[in-house]
Amino acid sequence: MTSLSGVVGCLGYGGGRCTGVGVVLVKSRDRRGGADGERVDARQARETTSVSQLVERIQRSTRWCRAGLEAVVPGVGACGVDSAMVVPAAVDRVQLSTQQQRKMVAAGGGHGGGADDGMVVDYRGNPVDKSKTGGWLGAGLILGTELAERVCVMGISMNLVTYLVGDLHLSNAKSANIVTNFMGTLNLLALVGGFLADAKLGRYLTIAISATIAATGVSLLTVDTMVPGMRPPPCADARGAGAHLRCEPARGGQLAMLYAALYTVAAGAGGLKANVSGFGSDQFDGGDPREERAMVFFFNRFYFCISLGSLFAVTVLVYVQDNVGRGWGYGVSAVAMVLAVAVLVAGTPKYRYRRPEGSPLTVIGRVLATAWRKRRLPLPADAGELHGYHTSKVAYTDRLRCLDRAAIMEADLAASPAKTNPTSAAPATVTEVEEVKMVVKLLPIWSTCILFWTVYSQMTTFSVEQATRMDRHLRPGAGAGGFAIPAGSLSVFLFLSILLFTSLNERVLVPVARRLTRRPQGLTSLQRVGAGLVLATVAMAVSALVEKKRRDAANNGGGSRISAFWLVPQFFLVGAGEAFAYVGQLEFFIREAPERMKSMSTGLFLVTLSMGFFLSSFLVFAVDAATRGAWIRNDLDAGRLDLFYWMLAVLGVANFAVFLVFARRHEYKQPAGTAAVVVAPAGAGAGKEKEMDDFVVVKEAVEGMDV
Repeated sequence: MTSLSGVVGCLGYGGGRCTGVGVVLVKSRDRRGGADGERVDARQARETTSVSQLVERIQRSTRWCRAGLEAVVPGVGACGVDSAMVVPAAVDRVQLSTQQQRKMVAAGGGHGGGADDGMVVDYRGNPVDKSKTGGWLGAGLILGTELAERVCVMGISMNLVTYLVGDLHLSNAKSANIVTNFMGTLNLLALVGGFLADAKLGRYLTIAISATIAATGVSLLTVDTMVPGMRPPPCADARGAGAHLRCEPARGGQLAMLYAALYTVAAGAGGLKANVSGFGSDQFDGGDPREERAMVFFFNRFYFCISLGSLFAVTVLVYVQDNVGRGWGYGVSAVAMVLAVAVLVAGTPKYRYRRPEGSPLTVIGRVLATAWRKRRLPLPADAGELHGYHTSKVAYTDRLRCLDRAAIMEADLAASPAKTNPTSAAPATVTEVEEVKMVVKLLPIWSTCILFWTVYSQMTTFSVEQATRMDRHLRPGAGAGGFAIPAGSLSVFLFLSILLFTSLNERVLVPVARRLTRRPQGLTSLQRVGAGLVLATVAMAVSALVEKKRRDAANNGGGSRISAFWLVPQFFLVGAGEAFAYVGQLEFFIREAPERMKSMSTGLFLVTLSMGFFLSSFLVFAVDAATRGAWIRNDLDAGRLDLFYWMLAVLGVANFAVFLVFARRHEYKQPAGTAAVVVAPAGAGAGKEKEMDDFVVVKEAVEGMDV
């Protein structure tokens, strides 16, 4: 709901300057953002060279539709450059009905709740026609792209280690690192994809380019696995004792082709991961109640596509890869991605497009670079001398004062232009510096979340290799005649656990915690993260015990194999931990990030995943070097993988202790009220409304993200 409040005064136009009393135009808070509006006082009016510039400034800051407002408030003329603008003093808190809001949108007004008016257009750059663009038609085409991306990525990552060990004859340690480096790079490039979309390309163009790159990469992988010359000669037992002596590993051009294919997929899938959910939500107008409800269903269906694609990949595709052929399995993924690109491009006229608004990474980089460049300048004794101190939208703090140097004004602004150094970069504002400080404040908690994803990565590497050395028949002891579950398909229990505990969290655990703690959210975001870290640590302890049982049975029981269903508890615990840690981390980053840098929450989350996979690669490399291959061997029966799991469990305990220290010291950001320079009608209810806004953003982001 939009309102006009505290409107007084008169702006006359006679081709000259505008003078008179102050004018305040205000738009109330909506579910998409904070209060809009800007105060234009007499001093600012005198500094404006013409009423045209003043009108343009008001139009930019208030974001209301000229035609719609004229229809609602009789007597208010269109705010054209050559028109007179008279604001009646009697207007006070004019409420716009839903029907009138729709008229405003149809006339080219707001989209998405008013926070982005003029930023959403059709493919020709014109104001969107809601009857012909967006909605479920556009969103449905985008969901197909996400489904193909999940089939592609999960079909590769969840079963790649068995191909590297069994067909390319690489060691377990090297194979695990190839998988984790691939997933780490993918998530890191997702951050780059998000930056490109925000800063320059826009979401649609980034998605189209990324999907094409991903289709190219998985096509290369298909060719690589089908051409016999891209694999070493077959070996009878690539996982047995002494396999590294009997079996020739892949070398040179064979590995080069594999790496080229994998990292091409990573580049494409990373760009998709960062933008698909956001582009899908752009197809709905948050200011329209009917489309707002549809947006909620979109995120539910988006998560359904993630789950459906993942389950299809770890069951059907993995079975095809193991029993029909790798080339056929990857070929299905390639065809899916090519079809997704074709469908996406075919729907070009049906989408709504959000113009790039700039990336928070640009602000962060500029503040850090400016602070470094001015590192030798003395800090002013009075913080009021910093650039933009008196107009800052964020309260100044005296922590991390080294960053304050970015806001030091090097030249006297009152000096003549001849004395001013034209090459000196403009200083950052106090608002920008304080926002960067808020991001830096999140880094201690962020650092303790990395180990969770290191544990998660074991479910796609060593746990799958464990399964190859166990009895995978549905009926243990059935022998060669029974149906054997593919090793990579056991990760289906990971996804089932995630879905189960995600539902239990909202339907059972949160209501119970709400009654016990008397907090509306039940568990705080850091409590959720802590629960996930504990479950991950327990999962590693269980993994170590199961591996010891498997190894003892193989070595002391005449080569007997225990059932692969012994691996279910570790998959189950990691999945339960993700249901807590995933939601907790994303909620924490969203709520604690600066208001203008909410998209940084997704960036921080993706970098956490990336660092977790890279940390796994480093630990495997370090352990393999320190033990000279004694712990992680091709023949798991001769190795001590259980000790590696125990090491991760110990690291988990230490990491949790550090997390508790940081969590106890962390002070949650208080909900911000209405800015002091805005005359807002919301009054004292702004803080409560802000909490609800954050809740909606968290809910949508959690449902829209994928791992």
